[in-house]
Amino acid sequence: MKMSPGNTQSSKDCLSVSRMIQIQMQMAERALELLALPDDQPSYILDVGCGSGLSGEVLSEAGHCWVGVDISRHMLAVAQEREVEGDLFLHDMGEGLGFRAGTFDGVISVSALQWLCNADRKTQHPPKRLHSFFSSLYACMARGAKAVFQFYPENPDQMELITQQAMRAGFTGGVVIDYPNSTRAKKIFLCLFSGGAPSSLPKALGVDAVEGSREDQASFIGARRSLKRKGRGRVPIKSREWILEKKERAKRQGMTYVKLNSKYTGRKRKPRF
Repeated sequence: MKMSPGNTQSSKDCLSVSRMIQIQMQMAERALELLALPDDQPSYILDVGCGSGLSGEVLSEAGHCWVGVDISRHMLAVAQEREVEGDLFLHDMGEGLGFRAGTFDGVISVSALQWLCNADRKTQHPPKRLHSFFSSLYACMARGAKAVFQFYPENPDQMELITQQAMRAGFTGGVVIDYPNSTRAKKIFLCLFSGGAPSSLPKALGVDAVEGSREDQASFIGARRSLKRKGRGRVPIKSREWILEKKERAKRQGMTYVKLNSKYTGRKRKPRF
């Protein structure tokens, strides 16, 4: 008995969806592993971009309580139909999170963070949205808690923008790349630490020593310390050097309008009588 073309296509679609669900669950399990939560007690976890609740199922199976946030009303409706155990919130993470300070013991996110780098409307500014998200996330995490984001940066500039805004918010940490030499199996995880004693990055999968894993951690933490040193008054505020540095930072963050430099930049005006 031959299958009709419609049945063949339907079978392929089902296999594709099943494969996507399997990958989603595997990435959630890996993110939970990277969090390295205590085994002897349940934790309160925030799932950013929870979608239909697949990542939440992994958290529930591990014995943790969780809260999910997603911008898609349709995906949250699917999660409700599946009767997931977590609490669900319809919210745009780019507008900041409104949870109480120190609420969560850990944070995971699968395939969601990169969307903050896109501007769907003219009023949306990716650097500001990222800063609002990371600042509010840092506030609602318990001191010493970790956040793990699996994401797909389009290019190195996007990766730099995300890490810069995370550092601005107070995070330290770095990037862990599983199977960096594989085209299909390669996965990128941003691991962030909210205060407490500096922690070492977990080991990546697929290689004995991930290229740049320890170096990225050192540069991430070191860069954060250099930002703090710069804020101690080494460069006088409103000086020419301070203004030029601020303009360069704005260009790196993707601001569309930055005034050009001239011989009058940073020049103090004489008082008029």
